[in-house]
Amino acid sequence: MKVVNDNSCSWVNDLNPRTNIKTISSDLNCEWLIIGAGYTGLSAARKLGQLYPNQKVLLVDAQLAGEGASSRNSGYLVDTTLNDGFTSNKELENYKKKADIYKIGIEAVKKFIKEYQVDCDWNECGKFFASSKSEDKDILENFSDTLSKLGFEHNLLFNKELTKKLGTNFYNIALYTKGGILLHPGKLVRAMIDTLPENVNLFENSSLLNWKKVNSTINCGFKNGSVKTKKIIFAINGFLKSLGIKTNYNFPITLTASMTRPLTDKEFISIGEPKEWGVLPVRPMGATIRLTKDRRILIRNTAEVHNPYKMSKAELEKRSIKQKIGIKKRFPQLPNDIIKSTWSGIVSRTRNSSQIFEKIDDNIFVAGCYNGSGIGVGTLFGEQIAIKASNEHTNEIETIEARSKPTWLPPQPFLDLGIKARLMYERLRAKSEI
Repeated sequence: MKVVNDNSCSWVNDLNPRTNIKTISSDLNCEWLIIGAGYTGLSAARKLGQLYPNQKVLLVDAQLAGEGASSRNSGYLVDTTLNDGFTSNKELENYKKKADIYKIGIEAVKKFIKEYQVDCDWNECGKFFASSKSEDKDILENFSDTLSKLGFEHNLLFNKELTKKLGTNFYNIALYTKGGILLHPGKLVRAMIDTLPENVNLFENSSLLNWKKVNSTINCGFKNGSVKTKKIIFAINGFLKSLGIKTNYNFPITLTASMTRPLTDKEFISIGEPKEWGVLPVRPMGATIRLTKDRRILIRNTAEVHNPYKMSKAELEKRSIKQKIGIKKRFPQLPNDIIKSTWSGIVSRTRNSSQIFEKIDDNIFVAGCYNGSGIGVGTLFGEQIAIKASNEHTNEIETIEARSKPTWLPPQPFLDLGIKARLMYERLRAKSEI
């Protein structure tokens, strides 16, 4: 599994480059091995390091730690999501279980930030589910009814008030939820790397080529070495299938985002000098867009079945054109050349928008597949899968395991054909919302 990320993600490039990168270059032994150093893997490693200070914990990533999906998302720590397909009381109960997981995920991130005094541009400003189409009022009113039943603070807003809050008259209706948080994902995941316990050894740019369980030991092969471990946790999210883990339960979707340079004082005044905000689309293939603390505009309006291991610069530039159109639709007064960077990233999805969290053998565990909500849920699942692998139990694990389990997916090529057809359908429905 060799992943080659582009080097143009603004969140990553905001940070100072890390030094002293270690790769696996010999044969190693450990009590614990974690594959994947995103939010989940880092949280699992931190927890194991705390629980077993005298044991060796190895954390390995195929690229640089935290610079995959953990740094490449839009920076939303969500309390609620809209496109979950709930229509009946039974599905409402499933939505509540999912919202409960979001809640304790937020609490897990808050706890980490407080304990380590992390600066990640944390802003409890809530979020907007917004649409330019007035006919989407029915969708948002149904969503409002669901949120009311579950006790979430929210309110509907219309064009005039939205223009004042967002600095654009593009949106005609939105539902605001108070519990959402905006942050800088790169700063958060970097803090998780910097605060790893001393007994956690981090190895990067080290792709796992093969693994096999022999009696009670797991043997893992890398390009220039190997690892023998007593227990292993897989935390590779969209790449689980590539290592033969839960192969028929999740699939990767490639997203592309762009971010502008900071707006000048004049440009910022021209959009009304709004406070930081984040908008999620009412329709699944609409644009995710936010104004950051430092006056940059981020937009994500593509999702596709694509090679999850690499996207070329030429392909990125093609997608950047769609993002330029999306920004101009909302802010026609801004310059055409305002986009500074464009990057790609992978989100892991399941058929029923549930997550993977389980023991798959006596000493093999897996957590992942957050359906676009990985900051909080990934942090939570990392901590809790470490506890589960220690044969302990918590209230958080009880909440996680009360959720619906991911449902089975059809084999290839039928899976890709089905996903492509669905994305095309949703893309047509959301054509005006890019």
